[in-house]
Amino acid sequence: KVKPKLKYRSVGSYYTANHFPDEILRSALSYEPHPEDVFIVTYPKCGTTWLQCILYQIYTNGAPVESIEDFVTRMPFLERMGAEGLTDLVRPGSAIKTHMLYDPNRISKQARYIYLARNPFDCCVSFYHHHKFFPFYLFEDGTFDEFFEQFMSGQVDFGDYFDHLLSWYPHRDEPNVLFMTYEDLKRDTRFWVQKVADFLGSRYGNSLREDPAAMERILDAASMDSVRELFWREKDYRRQVSTVTPVDQIPRWASLFAEVVGNVQRKPHGDEFVRKGIVGDWKNYFKPEQRERLKRRARERCSEIN
Repeated sequence: KVKPKLKYRSVGSYYTANHFPDEILRSALSYEPHPEDVFIVTYPKCGTTWLQCILYQIYTNGAPVESIEDFVTRMPFLERMGAEGLTDLVRPGSAIKTHMLYDPNRISKQARYIYLARNPFDCCVSFYHHHKFFPFYLFEDGTFDEFFEQFMSGQVDFGDYFDHLLSWYPHRDEPNVLFMTYEDLKRDTRFWVQKVADFLGSRYGNSLREDPAAMERILDAASMDSVRELFWREKDYRRQVSTVTPVDQIPRWASLFAEVVGNVQRKPHGDEFVRKGIVGDWKNYFKPEQRERLKRRARERCSEIN
């Protein structure tokens, strides 16, 4: 077994390394959903940024993201920002990104939850590149073989892939849950954009049906090139918040993150946080033995899921 370079620990139902500070995770756990809240729920590297982009475009009827600050404010990351980051949330018109497990004590019957699942093979490869990208993982020289062992043992941020998926899957047919897959969204983006709009409310669903040009704008904004550009704009904005904003005006979550990551908060390695966005790229990474191990794990854990 490969020993992770970082130490992972549990904070309530969360399991992460310490670049998710305890205080912020406890704040996230304490957040009480508003009846108009919409949550984008994923296991890491399952298309979260892509879905954020789609929801923002639905809310704005396909208008370009002129203000990255507006995007960040309306698409906050619960486990990074805590409840503090949701104080001024615009409702309706926002969506909360979260990697939380399903917990009946944290779920509101009035709020809406969109769960996006991805096949574990592509998820694993994307998560590997995620570790290579961010310096605070200390994985610059790590190999895919090493990361594969971490992934299989659940020694990664937000724990075991199958634990996460199986916590939400039984609730897929509940009226306030929309369960989607990355592969379906990729295969027929237009259909699923309309499905998401209808789930958000007739106001959004009908608007898209009545304005085909808006649908085309959303589909264009949902391209991987557009999502990649949006990610870098968001990252530059967050860097400015941490480095340019006067110390007494920096949000608590940002200062805590800076304290925890310390001198490893450097320029990312490479430029591929949002990568190819294709289905099946895992075939370029997995050895036959690794493929069989993950297939066997999937059969054992998910016999009722294709």
